[in-house]
Amino acid sequence: MTTFASGTTAFDPEKDGLTRDALTVLQPGFPGTTAPDWLLRRIGEGLASVGLFGRNIATSDQLAALTAQLRAEREDVLVAIDEEGGDVTRLEVRTGSSFPGNHALGAVDDVSLTEEVARELGRRLAECGVNLNWAPSADVNSNPANPVIGVRSFGADTDLVARHTAAYVTGLQSSGVAACAKHFPGHGDTEVDSHLAVPRIDADASVLSSRELSPFRAAIAAGTRAVMSAHILVPALDPDRPATLSRRVLTELLRGRLGYDGLIVTDGIEMQAIAATYGIERGSVLAIAAGADAICVGGGLADDETVCRLRDALVSAVRSGELPEERLADAAERVRALAHWTSQAPASTGEPRTDVGLIAARRAVTVTSAKACDPLTEAPYVAALTPVANTAVGDETPWGVAAELARLLPGTQTGSFTGDEAGSEALAAANGRRIVAVVRDEHRHAWMAAALDTVLRERPDTIVVEMGVPQAVPRGALHIATHGAARVCGRAAAEVIAGQ
Repeated sequence: MTTFASGTTAFDPEKDGLTRDALTVLQPGFPGTTAPDWLLRRIGEGLASVGLFGRNIATSDQLAALTAQLRAEREDVLVAIDEEGGDVTRLEVRTGSSFPGNHALGAVDDVSLTEEVARELGRRLAECGVNLNWAPSADVNSNPANPVIGVRSFGADTDLVARHTAAYVTGLQSSGVAACAKHFPGHGDTEVDSHLAVPRIDADASVLSSRELSPFRAAIAAGTRAVMSAHILVPALDPDRPATLSRRVLTELLRGRLGYDGLIVTDGIEMQAIAATYGIERGSVLAIAAGADAICVGGGLADDETVCRLRDALVSAVRSGELPEERLADAAERVRALAHWTSQAPASTGEPRTDVGLIAARRAVTVTSAKACDPLTEAPYVAALTPVANTAVGDETPWGVAAELARLLPGTQTGSFTGDEAGSEALAAANGRRIVAVVRDEHRHAWMAAALDTVLRERPDTIVVEMGVPQAVPRGALHIATHGAARVCGRAAAEVIAGQ
């Protein structure tokens, strides 16, 4: 029997179909802006997918060179990315996105605009050689306290989320990039981030069917090529295992009752909801056994050792009888089928719409309160009341309105404030200047609300910009909701503040 424990033992991938299939179902990330040798070697041995993150991208030209490097090893390799636009961007991780996120599109509620934004985003991805996007989020943000979905959702209304999910899938795939509706069966009604622990949704089956599942039905009807599972426990569906590891959820519900026949990919298997409870090796085996076809592993576990550990775990599970070989073979074939679709999909036609993101962001801006506030003509002080960024968004991407206001009102100053003294510190730093206070989900952060109380008590002429979910009561001399923190959302808000 061939031994794989070290990850270095040679094998003939043409003869060893089992090992090849085990590699095929993995979607690993990797470090750096060029493909490491180990990754190219594994692609040659059967690895069919890779995942890209912000660490892999410096410029669009560099990204195109990277994907060309991968395709030199395998022409139909799936190159996936977590590019939602809005707060979650990898293409523009260091500058902020040129596209507003889902919540802004939902606020506009123009499905043709959503489709056009997704088409242009897809065109840019395809131009760089990316052919699978882990988007859109089809989650209904029914719980305002949700720490990880929020503005990544089109909204709290099920029908709105369903119609925009379908429009996004249609637009993205018209550019030849496969869409991936996530996070099945719905991550919106949670108060826990699955990057950190196992969230739980206690809604009954009828609520789940009418609320959580509706956008996924719409995505399936629109022809989504992939669906991503969530690491959430939903007792009404399976009281024992989170959705990613549940045959009841993936095979009986998604495949059976919803009739979905495309690729099922897991959320990052290294997330603590799985890694801390089952471990990534056993989690991967259970996920494939439950009906998943691809294991996403990227986060901080982006090396050859991890890929080999997961490959070996799958091979061992088949040889021990724990995982049916037919199930692994079926999963691998679904990965290859999607790779074939992407290699045959027609490129986007029509003229590029490079301005559509800014147009959408401008339409999404809502002035929710105005008390005779004239446009600013002098450079203000921008106080960003900054929460800890959730893991999906990360802390690399700049946000806010300061950079855009500085462009319109040169001399604008800014600072970031967090914690119990944030309000008094912001007042002191402003030193008499007019204040623009920027918040992100004020309703979820008591310290942020208290800081805003302090600032407004001293300076009632403060302008407030909410760049998260606008759930808190609007206040300030002018209150603006952008429905997201993308760079274009900041620009749209700055234009309102400066009267442009």
